Amino acid sequence: MTVHFIGAGPGAPDLITVRGLNLVKSCPVVLYAGSLVPEAVIAEAPAGATVIDTASLDLDAIIAHVIEADARGQDVARVHSGDPSLYGAIAEQTRRLDALGIAWTITPGVPAFAAAAAALGREFTLPGIAQSVVLTRTAVRASAMPEGETLEAFARTGATLAIHLAINNLTEIRRRLEPILGADTPVVVVYRVTWPDQQIITGTLATIRDKVKAAGITRTALVLIGKVLDAEGFSDSRLYAADHTHVLRPRKGGRSD
Repeated sequence: MTVHFIGAGPGAPDLITVRGLNLVKSCPVVLYAGSLVPEAVIAEAPAGATVIDTASLDLDAIIAHVIEADARGQDVARVHSGDPSLYGAIAEQTRRLDALGIAWTITPGVPAFAAAAAALGREFTLPGIAQSVVLTRTAVRASAMPEGETLEAFARTGATLAIHLAINNLTEIRRRLEPILGADTPVVVVYRVTWPDQQIITGTLATIRDKVKAAGITRTALVLIGKVLDAEGFSDSRLYAADHTHVLRPRKGGRSD
């Protein structure tokens, strides 16, 4: 048997990949993160499948279900939200599976930051504004951040910041970033992106906490910070410039660069 780790995407059922959905449809055992994975995806499991919400289970209990499926020779669809490579806690699971000699695969999914960019109608990398996106988080009850991976260090690069697991830490974010970026730096909080109850709250480092508090948002939200969020007067990229040549758009009358 094989355990298939599947990224279900940010929330909308039709944003799971074709490969991911086909695996859900074919696996006789489905383990899914019920607090974040839409029920419409799990409803595609085959008739008679064993479907288990792992939201209340610890790692040992999850692996125990996999071991039972292995004994029956049944493939497992292990469905995570977003993309499994980002805060998916799959490494600790695959490490256990390797020790048990159980095969596994990973199917990527649409990450929350990409879904948020689409919902905002924004590009997070603009010429002359920002050419990098930092995916990070803050530490409250979760694992400590490694030394050197600080909000201050990331902010000094000028990159667009996409901060996960931080909606209850906005006061600390402002305290740490305002001296570097300025109080008027744009901030957008996207709650449950692509879900029917999606909310988008715009503000600045100085105003965003009060707006989020007024909206009653306390979980399942992404915090975006950076100049790209309200940039208008940016330059065109070189990609489509008339004088930019490459192998598919050679220089007229001569070889391409």
